[in-house]
Amino acid sequence: MSALSVRNLSVEFATARGTARAVQNVSFDLAPGERLGLVGESGSGKTTTALSLLRLIRPPGRIAAGEILLDGADMARATAAELRRMRGARIALVPQGAMNALNPVLTCGAQFDDLFAAHGAAGGAPRVGELLASVGLGAEVAELYPHQLSGGMKQRVCIALAIALRPAVIVADEPTSALDVIVQKQILKTLIAVQREIGAAVVLVGHDMGLMAQFAHRIGVMYAGRLVELAPVRDIFARPRHPYTRMLIDSLPGFGERGVFKGIQGQPPSLLTPLPGCPFAPRCAIAMARCGVEVPETRILEGGGEVRCHAA
Repeated sequence: MSALSVRNLSVEFATARGTARAVQNVSFDLAPGERLGLVGESGSGKTTTALSLLRLIRPPGRIAAGEILLDGADMARATAAELRRMRGARIALVPQGAMNALNPVLTCGAQFDDLFAAHGAAGGAPRVGELLASVGLGAEVAELYPHQLSGGMKQRVCIALAIALRPAVIVADEPTSALDVIVQKQILKTLIAVQREIGAAVVLVGHDMGLMAQFAHRIGVMYAGRLVELAPVRDIFARPRHPYTRMLIDSLPGFGERGVFKGIQGQPPSLLTPLPGCPFAPRCAIAMARCGVEVPETRILEGGGEVRCHAA
């Protein structure tokens, strides 16, 4: 049984220069209680994929194809009324910018009240206090405005709002990107704790492979709108199968012997004019002749992983 099933998801953005294919044929299943990390460079499609799960892609963007199955319903084709019922109750978002997500003219407690009222759920000060306590905040935070909180506290409030109605799936879009490394670790520990408490599955979007190693059960690597590798976290780091995954791991700074910093040469391809063949071929050190003309199909690996690469 899956908490969430994504099948052949494609997302496009209409621009003056043509159609940008931001996500192409992405498929994955999310088990109850599982933590899935989506990583990749900026523009790889990971945030677009995550926001699509809640149907938060706005024009000129649109879901061009695919299914997003949650509780037997297809979020990709849900009506506005159905989306209002599902968001927050069955699938919730922890946003990247907590300051932008929280209403600056309402106290934190009032924002919980709005959520409960929208879904006809029981709320009140005791319930808000419980939720704040679950993310390590005192009940007095309910009386404060967002500008009176630190960045880490605002992010904890957003996590508490996301779990308030005990959703089956939580989508966390780079929730630690604007925080220092100490607070990042605290926020991830908080997210893991509340996720375990309510039994939710989590999709975490991020750039940091080190943080993903501490958080995720499985990691999905995205490049040029495609999911190029998906595998358990131990397998990803022990034996990365896609050259791009290997380069992402090699570019991590280490604490051992000093060496030459390794980056990834070149730039991702344009989403407006996709290249023939594998999109990573121009940057790949092991590319073969077929890589430039033939798009690799998804291949299932032993241990439950999958990869899109001719050489894997």
